[in-house]
Amino acid sequence: MTDVIVAGAGPTGLMLACELRLHGVQVVVLERLAEPTQEPRGQGLHARSVEVMAMRGLLDRFRAAGEEFRVGGFFGGVHTGWPEGMDTAHPYGLAVPQPAGERILTDRALELGTDIRRGSELTGLAQDDDGVDAVLADGTRLRARYLVGCDGGRSTVRRLLGVPFPGEAATVETLLGQMAVAEDPATVAAVVAEVRKTQLRFGLAPDPTGGYRVVVPADGVSEDRAAPTLDEFRRQLRAHAGTDFGVHSPRWLSRFGDATRQAERYREGRVLLAGDAAHVHPPTGGQGMNLGVQDAFNLGWKLAAAVAGWAPADLLDTYEAERHPVAARVLDNCRAQMTLLGPGPGPAALRGLLSELMDFVEVNRYVTGLITALGVRYDFGQGGGAGAYDGAGEEEGGAREENRSAEGPGPRPALLGCRQPDLRLGRGRLYDLMQTGRGLLLDPTGRLITAGWADRVDHVVDTSGHPDLPPLLLRPDGHIAWAGGDRPTLTAALTRWFGAPTS
Repeated sequence: MTDVIVAGAGPTGLMLACELRLHGVQVVVLERLAEPTQEPRGQGLHARSVEVMAMRGLLDRFRAAGEEFRVGGFFGGVHTGWPEGMDTAHPYGLAVPQPAGERILTDRALELGTDIRRGSELTGLAQDDDGVDAVLADGTRLRARYLVGCDGGRSTVRRLLGVPFPGEAATVETLLGQMAVAEDPATVAAVVAEVRKTQLRFGLAPDPTGGYRVVVPADGVSEDRAAPTLDEFRRQLRAHAGTDFGVHSPRWLSRFGDATRQAERYREGRVLLAGDAAHVHPPTGGQGMNLGVQDAFNLGWKLAAAVAGWAPADLLDTYEAERHPVAARVLDNCRAQMTLLGPGPGPAALRGLLSELMDFVEVNRYVTGLITALGVRYDFGQGGGAGAYDGAGEEEGGAREENRSAEGPGPRPALLGCRQPDLRLGRGRLYDLMQTGRGLLLDPTGRLITAGWADRVDHVVDTSGHPDLPPLLLRPDGHIAWAGGDRPTLTAALTRWFGAPTS
């Protein structure tokens, strides 16, 4: 029996495998496809995912595979500059096509010793109090202590569990593909600019890997979601632009709709759901791949703790409690964006109004935090709710000004549940110290004790350059579990997130 089976070798499943292997968990990844897909549906990492990769030592690999972009708002066709004052040391996104990102994560998973089995389709599962039995299409049976479905929007795992997937079916559909274009670039750009005055779900843009990336509304919603043909692209291009631009030699063709659904629950006993298996939504704002990677980042250390036997009784349940509200907010902002992207005077008027509002830095900061997930704050009982965002902060991290108390380095409950931005420390950068996937106590005082949790939490004594920084207990995902206060409250936080101390 292995520790964990992960169904699906997309970004979510691969990230989860990497997180589990950091803690020595045995992982088998099952992937239905014999070869990785070359369709670059996900187009890159937003700022929070950039932070995630920095915390695991993968950022240099992603930077080498992509290009930086700094777009604020990025909401429903309204783009602005990157807002001032975002509380991150990584104020940018990375344009990395999904196949390149998957290659990086696959390489890392293999380096860590993950067993990745391509051409292995899961078709059945059953669970009991001790584990999960997985049945593959070729009759092979595997048993694991836990199984995680990261197998996409049409998840077999979710279906086999019988977990409801409520939401809205697709009402519009969009064709997406990469192909060569015979028309000269200047004419293409001029026609696209004219069409986009009234139809924002239309575009032709040069693709870094060659040819053009073509986006055009479909004629209705398909019944079977089969891949479109090149003739279908030509018809729809002519319908919207009066020309098909001489498109030819497609590399890949696909379609996507605006279906918006979320699994009613993310856990059923020893089986969990993550990524698109747990939530689907239109690709507005480029949030889908990022949301799945961040699901895995939240779940990985908790599942590893359950396997290791030190997890508090409800630690695995906090995965759904924290990530379900985050996904619900993403679904809502996607619904809003699809409304803004619609044709006609109403959506155009809304876009105009939002464009004016985005000139206010506070609005731009809020919306940018929403799209990039920099604004995610988990509810640890302090109020505000998961996903709450205040839009404040300093780019080099540290305690936010409005959270600083006149009593000095006392308790900072307003920081609980927030992500801690990267910092420059005397020993290097904070995120560089988190690459093991363990918890971290950042202790400017040098007087705190974590002896009973030394196998789970690193103790870093460093006061360099941040005189107002309170002591911070960080979970492996970089969210603040304790900020200042006395030793009893620290002990309570350590026990809450890292289990009972060793004797």
